[in-house]
Amino acid sequence: MQLTLSNSLAYRAALNSCWAELILEELVRQGVQHVCIAPGSRSTPLTLAAAKQPKLTIHTHFDERGLGFLALGLAKASQTPVAVIVTSGTAVANLLPAVAESGLTKEKLVLLTSDRPVELLQCGANQAIRQHGIFSQHVTNFVDLPAPTLDISPNWLLGVVDELMHQQQLRGGAIHLNCHYPEPLYGEAVDFSTYLAPVKKWQATVLPYCQHQQATSADIVIDSSKWQQLRDKKGLIVAGKLATNELADVKALAARLGWPLLVDPQAGGSSEYAGFDGWLQNPACAEVLSQAQVLLQFSARIVSKRLLQFIGDQPWDDYWLIDPQQGRLDPHNHSGSRIQANVSAWICAALLNEKTSSHSGWALPLVGASKRYREIAKRHCDYLSEMSLATLLRDWLAPDSELFLGNSMIVRLLDMFGDLPTTATFTNRGASGIDGLIATAAGVQRARKAPLVMLLGDTSFLYDLNSLALLKQTALPMVVVVTNNDGGGIFDMLPVPEQQKDDFYRMPHGFEFSHAAAMFELNYQSPTTVAEAQTAVVNAQQVNQTTIIEVKTPAGEAGQMLKEIFSEVKRASLL
Repeated sequence: MQLTLSNSLAYRAALNSCWAELILEELVRQGVQHVCIAPGSRSTPLTLAAAKQPKLTIHTHFDERGLGFLALGLAKASQTPVAVIVTSGTAVANLLPAVAESGLTKEKLVLLTSDRPVELLQCGANQAIRQHGIFSQHVTNFVDLPAPTLDISPNWLLGVVDELMHQQQLRGGAIHLNCHYPEPLYGEAVDFSTYLAPVKKWQATVLPYCQHQQATSADIVIDSSKWQQLRDKKGLIVAGKLATNELADVKALAARLGWPLLVDPQAGGSSEYAGFDGWLQNPACAEVLSQAQVLLQFSARIVSKRLLQFIGDQPWDDYWLIDPQQGRLDPHNHSGSRIQANVSAWICAALLNEKTSSHSGWALPLVGASKRYREIAKRHCDYLSEMSLATLLRDWLAPDSELFLGNSMIVRLLDMFGDLPTTATFTNRGASGIDGLIATAAGVQRARKAPLVMLLGDTSFLYDLNSLALLKQTALPMVVVVTNNDGGGIFDMLPVPEQQKDDFYRMPHGFEFSHAAAMFELNYQSPTTVAEAQTAVVNAQQVNQTTIIEVKTPAGEAGQMLKEIFSEVKRASLL
């Protein structure tokens, strides 16, 4: 059947599908391996086009907000662009939290949102909202595609997709294609060979339509004069959010220079200076660290507020920030060198012919201070609490288990007291929200295909309850450790108004999570002692299912315990 009645309803439905298939085919050629799909009618052309792609792994979820975070986790762990398909209306708006996070941490999402045709917008039509530019500056680029028409060549459509993917390759983050599909959305196949003739050569290959190349050298050149000046001073190295295996390279550089290394929980491990968020509160320790003249920081987004404050207050002779991301990543706006580079590649260049610094070992007294600080902390670990969980977790993790750390209280406690093992570690520390954490962890595990231990708080757990449905599908050990202190315990650490603390900040809920686990057919345990908690976490890592481990603690306990410990730390002789 040749094209003769291009305006007929049959051709309209088929042309919707044709455009959708072109888009999905080109995305696959540009490296998309996963697509996350929520149910919807208006998105049918995109959904069925994705289903036809043998090279795509399809993930589904009924909740678009969770779907966005599932895609975020997949992109975070796979380091590849992940497509998201949703229907029109508020389904699109529900992607915003995940998109905002990716805008900060640069995971690559490809948002394929379906929309009503323009004649149905702002006229009272059902499920039609203003989707044009809905993600504002949270996306790297946006294109509002017209309704499919034979008047626009397929060359144009493929070129648009390729340019968006090129911009994403350069800058990271999410890109958004808003696709207007007129009805009918379902119909029989039509022969579009005449229309597709201009891209016949492309159809016969597996290559992208447009292949962009960056005309930049792969070699990293370090200014030897500046590096020599930096190296001959007392230096401090800080490891922020790192990709898997990069921490080993940072440690090698720190060892070669003989400088102290402070490791953020997001870096995937620790160092002999662990617990700096705690021991920095000791005046003598802070005075020793203040001798640092230069700072070498690998990646941004530090968890520790005290370390951030120290970095901001210190009068650095020089400050080098190395991060693969574009943009401003220093909240203190220091003068210095902002180097956009792969961390491991830059360190490889720095280590060439590198010698020990003339100030090697200048901060070694802080290694002993770290040990004595952790001894103080361990004296408070004889019963099960949020602090003992953070302090003892390292000993409970299997060698092949990876980590996902939630936000609010738990990641701060791990920063204060944890000595984390060297393993792949994932977080959502761009916007640092508590939404979508379970869904993100589910995406991480699907991409990594490894046992995963996740830690989060009770409010975060409640916020993403729908996403427990995603954990039922795992074929690997997934351990979700949720600390239940009956509300926002993080506010116990902040100077919020005492009279309104419960009503407007902590917001106690009074729930426990055994019924939620049962609803989604997940394993559940609620240990009451340190020994029981250790056994539960260790055993759950040996079961190819999801286990919810709920650690219940009294409201306000963690905040009070921190005040007591830090009061002792400030007075202690740690050096």
